[in-house]
Amino acid sequence: MFAARFTTRSFFSSTVYREMCTASAPIMNNLENISKSQTAALLQERCILVDEKDQVIGSATKLDSHKWDPKEKSCPLHRAFSVFLFNTKGELLLQQRSLDKVTFPGNYTNSCCSHPLYGGQEMDGVQGAVAAAMRRVNYELGVPTDQMKASDFQYLSRILYSGHVPGSPFAEHEVDYIFFLQKDVTLQLNPEEVMSAQYVSRSDITQYLKKLEQEKVPITPWFSLIVKHFLLKWWDNLSCLEQFQDHNTIHKL
Repeated sequence: MFAARFTTRSFFSSTVYREMCTASAPIMNNLENISKSQTAALLQERCILVDEKDQVIGSATKLDSHKWDPKEKSCPLHRAFSVFLFNTKGELLLQQRSLDKVTFPGNYTNSCCSHPLYGGQEMDGVQGAVAAAMRRVNYELGVPTDQMKASDFQYLSRILYSGHVPGSPFAEHEVDYIFFLQKDVTLQLNPEEVMSAQYVSRSDITQYLKKLEQEKVPITPWFSLIVKHFLLKWWDNLSCLEQFQDHNTIHKL
């Protein structure tokens, strides 16, 4: 049984929450303290490198894809995805990233975020990102594969963004495919990926995020940007998301 914490109650009085109320975001400075499986993934898995039009230009290991170049003030642009998982009550699952993550450890973020891998079916645009999303939702959140299918993932749009914590040797620079998924699923969190998770209602989300900000609890840059530009409008229209689907635009944020 995984040891990561899942709760549907308020976390603001919890021990985990209080421990994360720090003046600055945690930083992963090296790979010495992360798990063997995380290290293996960083060294063996290859991300899809793209240009700003999302055209494939090559590949690099997950580690090299996230190395911060202080001269360029960036890291290689690569393809990613973000899943927003809602239950049938319309509540959104948020997660707190494991402290083993090299980018934005301990940050709060959307339900699942990762990368399609170079080679095979995951290179195929939206459908490739869906395949990667299904793989990672199973791996990170423990959702059984028989509880989701490709057609459950509703594609909305893509964003292009970058994010870096000063002092960290790692960063993000991604073309991020955004998916909504609404259904009741079984969760069994992988503690090497997710420290904790909680469903949050539409009526509570603004206060929830404001409280995190007030207490200096970090949230990931991609989640912050999606909240600012898209999330609430899309969330208010869960039953008719087709009107927001945009396969042509990459929003540079």
